[in-house]
Amino acid sequence: MIVFDLACANGHVFEAWFASQDDYAAQQARGLVVCPMCEDRRVEKAPMAPRLARTRAPVPQAREGGAPAPEREAALRALAALQARMLAGSEHVGARFAEEARAMHEGEAESRAIHGQATLGEARALVADGIDILPLPLPVRGSGRDN
Repeated sequence: MIVFDLACANGHVFEAWFASQDDYAAQQARGLVVCPMCEDRRVEKAPMAPRLARTRAPVPQAREGGAPAPEREAALRALAALQARMLAGSEHVGARFAEEARAMHEGEAESRAIHGQATLGEARALVADGIDILPLPLPVRGSGRDN
């Protein structure tokens, strides 16, 4: 995993995690990187302070308001374990997620646990129609898509 500081065209700065630099580039090219505050898709990497080698052992650094590195890593491991439990027995339906969720809600398909991808517009429409969905916090490995 790699973390980037990102900024939208409206000046909001936020942190985002990606599987790799290539994963970030692929998601950016597909318009999947969105500002969580204003939903602007005009997002670019923000300047980041480099970590320089030190002559003595480095002290884990925390971002302002963030947890020190060991606690952050432990929290990510716990989050990944929770997500894995959530996905146990869940069927990956890919880009058909919105269609499948709606069909189950309307009784046209058997109710089952599913996960996949939906556009922001599809997700909003599902919620507006009273269909409960939950975005996953971490990439799903082996789903053909990392986010």
